[in-house]
Amino acid sequence: MFKVNPAAGQPLHQQLSQQIRHAIDTGVLQHGDLLPSIRTLAETLVVSPNTVVKAYSQLQDDGVIELRQGSGAYVTTRGTTKSKAELVRQGQARIRPWSNAFRMKGCPIRRFAACSRRSSSIPILRRRSDEL
Repeated sequence: MFKVNPAAGQPLHQQLSQQIRHAIDTGVLQHGDLLPSIRTLAETLVVSPNTVVKAYSQLQDDGVIELRQGSGAYVTTRGTTKSKAELVRQGQARIRPWSNAFRMKGCPIRRFAACSRRSSSIPILRRRSDEL
């Protein structure tokens, strides 16, 4: 089901975690499915069990799988998992209209960045945006 390529120039644990995410996104793995055990997958892929542990830990940290002591690793999401890069792109798309509005009014982007760091400044930004 999964394959890793040591010559790919990408860490093996990243290759594995990306393949698991892809299997979830495409519906090959469903919510509640049991993933292969660490030992079984390591033997199948001919990698160190630490490689599988690292991939599974990363996926657990991202909320994609749940590791249950003595039971195994289970898929906890229902497809369309988003990578950190996708989340950053979405965040940038959400603030782009604000930054453009500030820039059009001659407000330096440094000021916008300083304001946006404080959660209390969000209503201020909204009011300023409405005034534009």
